[in-house]
Amino acid sequence: MSPSSWSFAETYVAEDDVLLGARARAQEVGAVAIGSGAGAALRFVASVLDARAVVEIGTGAGVSGLYLLRGMRSDGVLTTVDVEAEHQRLARESFKDDGIAPQRVRTIAGRALDVLPRLTDGHYDIVFADGDKREYGAYLSEAMRLLRPGGVVAFDNALWHDRVADPSQRDDETVAIRSLVHEVAATDGLVPVLLPVGDGLLLAKKEWVPEAD
Repeated sequence: MSPSSWSFAETYVAEDDVLLGARARAQEVGAVAIGSGAGAALRFVASVLDARAVVEIGTGAGVSGLYLLRGMRSDGVLTTVDVEAEHQRLARESFKDDGIAPQRVRTIAGRALDVLPRLTDGHYDIVFADGDKREYGAYLSEAMRLLRPGGVVAFDNALWHDRVADPSQRDDETVAIRSLVHEVAATDGLVPVLLPVGDGLLLAKKEWVPEAD
């Protein structure tokens, strides 16, 4: 794909002032927000699933949360986890700018691997991960427990600045993401797809398991 075609696809769904404001807040605090193409893909998935309950790992300043909430049903609740309470404060400002009711967002400050085990099994339509890349494998394990059958797990930065596809790149984060990509592809009960949007968006549907006779 040529750079011009990639750029055209990436900006195909235009961002409004609320999203641009959230991006500006993210930049101020050094939080790297999801790309517009990957964000649009998240909104699409949330809409297709008519998502009512979503977990987000990595709140940032609310860019990905806005995309998810805009795709979810009107009474859907986003549970978003981040170690940075200040980032979550900025995200709440972004959600307020978009007219999102406070009861539709549950912000939890803390490490994802401390918080996720406290969430309800089989309750969530989507688990979206954009946290510590070295913990992506552990996030997958938690997502398999948290998702309902037919739910979707999603990982941002699945191509990690073109490093994942280059076997000579062996830093901890690249190795962890590369391992995750292979694990998702090899896991029975997952239907995966790796989209070349943004910095790469890995999606996998948790298959329905037939009931025993």
